[in-house]
Amino acid sequence: MSNRLEGKTALVTGSSRGIGRAIAIRLAREGALVAVHYAHDRESADATLATIEGEGGRGFTVRAELGVLGDVHELFLGLERGLKERTGETTLDVLVNNAGETTQNGVAPEDVTPEQFDRFFAVNAKAPYFLVQRALPSIPEGGRIVNISSGLTRVANPEQVAYAMTKGAIEQLTLHLARQLAPRGITINSVAPGITDNGSPVFDIPEAVAEMAKLSAFRRVGEAGDVADVVTFLATDEARWITGSFVDATGGTLLG
Repeated sequence: MSNRLEGKTALVTGSSRGIGRAIAIRLAREGALVAVHYAHDRESADATLATIEGEGGRGFTVRAELGVLGDVHELFLGLERGLKERTGETTLDVLVNNAGETTQNGVAPEDVTPEQFDRFFAVNAKAPYFLVQRALPSIPEGGRIVNISSGLTRVANPEQVAYAMTKGAIEQLTLHLARQLAPRGITINSVAPGITDNGSPVFDIPEAVAEMAKLSAFRRVGEAGDVADVVTFLATDEARWITGSFVDATGGTLLG
């Protein structure tokens, strides 16, 4: 622990597992009080919190299903309650928009339904937009916002077109708000993971992992911690001169 985030508070959406879990744990190791958000899997969120507390960190869980009516309001009711109980105020220093909706194997463009399309955008684009909107009054000077995008905004995969479109929207949110928030000393950046082991069953198949590893310049599949370290850097004061950026955290997948 280097305590670069000592005295700071953070919210990481979708942090019961995968990349979000790694980010929440990493921020807590740096001293932040972390709100571990989940939608349905309370057990996994509790496991994330147990890891944080087992390492001497601080956190609490907050539940809200994103992409439905009243999602942001429900999340912030729990968030502000948890912050108030532990700090006496509702200041939020770091917001990480990580939660996302996709399909494991993708969907052919001709098979995407309006319902799927709407769900992707509701969770991946609309929810982050209004989470940022709701959070801004509570984010102080020097605050940090990190949006998790995807390498799929730079590499064509027709079976992930609807998902990639939502991540393109996240990158536009980052770009335009960076200009608006800079006078307040708030930075906002996008981080794009590549193929990253998020605990999905496919990563238990050695042959599949070997094929996926070939796409990285490092010839391995990314670990959740690889991305979490990048996000953590952007959350610290060391990244104060970086805003509106697209950070390639694909392990060199975009190099061609």
